[in-house]
Amino acid sequence: MRLTDYLSYILPRADAPTWSNLLWVALLSVLVYFLLRIILFRIVGRIIRKSQNQLDDVILETRIFSRTAALAPALIFYLSIPLIPGSGLFLRRLLGGLIILIIFLILNSFLTAIDKVYSRLKLSRRIPMKSYLQTLRIIIVIIGLILVISTILGRSPLLLLSGIGAMTAVLMLIFRDTILSFVASIQISGNDLLAVGDWLSVPEFGADGDVTDIALHHVKIQNWDKTISTIPTHALVSSSFKNWRFMTESGGRRIKRAVFIDLTSIKFCTSEMLKRFEKYQLLTDYTRRKIAELEDYNRTHKVDTSSTVNGRRLTNIGTFRSYVTFYLQKHPGIHEKMTLMVRQLAPTERGLPLEIYAFAKDTRWIQFEALQADIFDHILAVVPEFELRIFQNPSGLDFQQLRKSR
Repeated sequence: MRLTDYLSYILPRADAPTWSNLLWVALLSVLVYFLLRIILFRIVGRIIRKSQNQLDDVILETRIFSRTAALAPALIFYLSIPLIPGSGLFLRRLLGGLIILIIFLILNSFLTAIDKVYSRLKLSRRIPMKSYLQTLRIIIVIIGLILVISTILGRSPLLLLSGIGAMTAVLMLIFRDTILSFVASIQISGNDLLAVGDWLSVPEFGADGDVTDIALHHVKIQNWDKTISTIPTHALVSSSFKNWRFMTESGGRRIKRAVFIDLTSIKFCTSEMLKRFEKYQLLTDYTRRKIAELEDYNRTHKVDTSSTVNGRRLTNIGTFRSYVTFYLQKHPGIHEKMTLMVRQLAPTERGLPLEIYAFAKDTRWIQFEALQADIFDHILAVVPEFELRIFQNPSGLDFQQLRKSR
């Protein structure tokens, strides 16, 4: 037996006044609506809230129950139309469109629930799905509008689609950013370019911070000064950016900084300097080995050692460079399995750059900066021990001392 047969026992006959039939349908719809709300919200909702699984709480947050409960009155009105004398065809079409609208609203809430559940998984950081769900939501909205309009007008949806086909150029212009963003989202996900939680640097947009959201049309970055930068997804892919996530995953963070040595302080090591260097624990073996190697070379080649220009000799800058290398190799905070190098760069008007190129074990920002500062504190403090000087532009104090000396 159909629902209309059951309703015929409740409602008056066709010869009853129309307002009476409408009143009975309205009362029945309200009764079913509140009955469903009691079942869904109080009974099922109480079970969900008491469960330890927090994922099912999303159902209560996304209004799936409330929209499902609203579907029942619309269905009752639609099925009761034959039992209400005087109800026209337009009312049937209007109620049909309303039912389709509610169904698509339920689907939209379902997609929102999927998005919230997926965002709580660890996989969402690696493979964001929000942009795909937003694209699917747009498709559902378009299909829903076409079906609602075609139902109300009593026309085939194919006729509306043929009309839309004529407006393709206009739609392409309207949804240009959406199409570009969708393609960019596929590239981001497919190539694993970025994920929520990554540290991203985008100089073109002045953004430098953590990715907090990846949507269809934009990527949201919280900068280190706690401001928010919103970058269009397609613009992010078309421009260049730096993702620091892979640095974190590698287990080492690069140190690449130079100290500038005053060129006038570079010289050959004297015997007194070598005896002093030999007392430095990091240089004891190195100094003895180099002295023996150079003496053997000069003796083999019969070098006249009365002049410092002849033969091979140790320099304070070369010995200092070896000392810094040994110091970094022994440092517990330096990654021993990654590149470690102390090199000289081309001399400049500021002196000779001595660059430290190494990797710290701790990639966290604060800990990394503390380690880097400790290393260069020691390097700057030990430079005078090798009779070297750090280059520094003259300051006001230098001119004052020069004036006093005169």
